[in-house]
Amino acid sequence: MMNIYFTIFELMVLVLAIMAVHHAWQRGAHVVWRLVAGMLFGVLLEWATIRQLDAYEYGRFLFMVADVPIVIGVSWGLIIYSAMLFSDATSLPRWVRPVLDGLLALNIDLVTDAVAIRLGMWDWGQGLSFEYFGVPWGNFWAWFWVVSSFSAAIRLLTRPQNWFGRWLAPLLAIVVGTLAVVGTNALIVYILMPAHLYEVSVAAVIFGALLLIVALRPKLHVKQIGVVETGTSAALSGGVPAAFHLYFLLVGLISGALFNPPFLLIVSLLMLGVAWVLHRMHQMFFQQGSFFKTS
Repeated sequence: MMNIYFTIFELMVLVLAIMAVHHAWQRGAHVVWRLVAGMLFGVLLEWATIRQLDAYEYGRFLFMVADVPIVIGVSWGLIIYSAMLFSDATSLPRWVRPVLDGLLALNIDLVTDAVAIRLGMWDWGQGLSFEYFGVPWGNFWAWFWVVSSFSAAIRLLTRPQNWFGRWLAPLLAIVVGTLAVVGTNALIVYILMPAHLYEVSVAAVIFGALLLIVALRPKLHVKQIGVVETGTSAALSGGVPAAFHLYFLLVGLISGALFNPPFLLIVSLLMLGVAWVLHRMHQMFFQQGSFFKTS
């Protein structure tokens, strides 16, 4: 039986995907391939994680690959792509940008997961009062590493501006990113949890990443390389997280999920506010006139 919440989510992600492909095509066919690689990575990492840990299961969406909804893999690709657009417009060193990408993704997930399990999109099998409103703390560790590992791999491997960097590197980034996620999954489940270092490790990674970004005090800056930026990068980097935030805010209110407990509504509004401030700054920056690197 079709679930209206699931269907609307799939349609929303489809629209975002079309926008992202259009944006990537303007930058070159090889950039479209990077975007698609991120989506394929999303499907593969979900399939591998379910097989490795059997920690959660998905509800029935319209389009599935085995027991993984295609919309989830596409969402991973969109979140990574939009986060990289934002971090590439900052003054952060290249090696630090994947850290910011991971944190930007966490801004989305702090609300997404807790509402999604209340809608039946997926199930951790631990009840709604487990750890973070039914979501294991390790999920946030996973979200951070999923995005930051693929971001780091794609940035490093695509750096050579040749056939390898444009066409083969995204495929290798899928492999590297998947191995990194499987490795960190194994680390937390088979080493850190038995050693009773689970919670402290998750906190150390997330807050350590946040402190690193704050300490570097990144600024948005002009990159006078390539074609003139029309503002679509700023719109997409803000539009993707805004769409996720607004969707889960609205369906959370309609379904009542955000009132179970009401603190989830506070978290939802707070994370939406953080995303709005960050991406409003990005948009205002581009309105002043800037350039975006196309390679």
